[in-house]
Amino acid sequence: MLDLGRRQAVRQAARLALGTASALGLARFAYGLLVPAMREDLRWTLAQAGAMSTANGVGYLLGALAAATVARRLGPARAFRCGMALTAVSLAATALTGHYVALLILRAAAGAAGALVFVTGGVIASRLAARAGSGTPITAYFAGTGAGIVLGGVAVPLLGGHWRLAWAGLGVAAALAAAGSWTAARTGEETPAATAGRARLRPLWGIALAYLLFAAGYIAYITFLSAYLAERRAPLAQVVLTWTALGLAVVAAPALWSRPTAAWPGTRALATLLGALAGGAALALAAPAPPVILASAIVYGATFMGVPAAVTALIKRDTPPAGWTATLAAFTTLFAAGQTAGPWLAGIVADRTSAEATLAWTAALCALAAVVAAAAGRSRIP
Repeated sequence: MLDLGRRQAVRQAARLALGTASALGLARFAYGLLVPAMREDLRWTLAQAGAMSTANGVGYLLGALAAATVARRLGPARAFRCGMALTAVSLAATALTGHYVALLILRAAAGAAGALVFVTGGVIASRLAARAGSGTPITAYFAGTGAGIVLGGVAVPLLGGHWRLAWAGLGVAAALAAAGSWTAARTGEETPAATAGRARLRPLWGIALAYLLFAAGYIAYITFLSAYLAERRAPLAQVVLTWTALGLAVVAAPALWSRPTAAWPGTRALATLLGALAGGAALALAAPAPPVILASAIVYGATFMGVPAAVTALIKRDTPPAGWTATLAAFTTLFAAGQTAGPWLAGIVADRTSAEATLAWTAALCALAAVVAAAAGRSRIP
């Protein structure tokens, strides 16, 4: 019976993972594929391109701040569905304009909707994990991001410079993801007691700081990866292969990290993920040959979505169920603050140097986050 319940929970989490596929893989990370075409057509600098990710981060920050209140009023399942629908609308609308301010607003709207999906979906996945007695539903939920990245990595580059058509396609894909995840977004616990609670940040302050550094660092790599490849005049086949491999690595990540995330003591899994992520970003700088860049993308993909999964597992482990939504929303707010500043600052540095600086930014901040996470784990040992 337990095995049957576990399998059912994992299957539900797999459909729920269409949420991260849409809110993260399509609404956030696919933008990195469109940076070269939009820069050329709209005559942007790297800082202006980075500001689009910053706008997405601002929206994400606002969405994270509102997520606990919205989930309390609507319930996690209904809030998740609303976020999915709004994500699809905002992506489709991005195809309709080339006006810079309008695009900033639409990127912010996609970020706000994505945060609502991320927080409420994470709460539902945490409850599925509790029911299954396993961390697999959590890692499966975050692995959905990879499916969105693979879809974007295959489809967007093939459209060449037709970025408007690409955004329209992303909107359609997000609508299909909303339909596919609709019935998976259920908890059976939509009472106020299940969604109320207070955030518990003080016992997790070291993890929160590491998460903030990670957020400011990781986003630069995936935002500017296509710009980095374009600067090196990479052929279309290399761009498609690199992004597809990155996305498939995200999908495969649960097989690598489900057991360590659930079983390793303290922050060991989190620190390991952050260290590997920093090494993956640095790898492309060490020897920027196509096979090395491909290896860098695979390491990055296999680790970066494992970080939110590990943090969610730590929140689930160290806070009472009534506080999961509020605590996850608070962490998502920190995450949003970091990724709001990260791409804009990395873009400014890159405009004065080269696109390689964005990869160095990721490597440096994630390495520092790994040190902080390891220190936090030691401080938690009685």
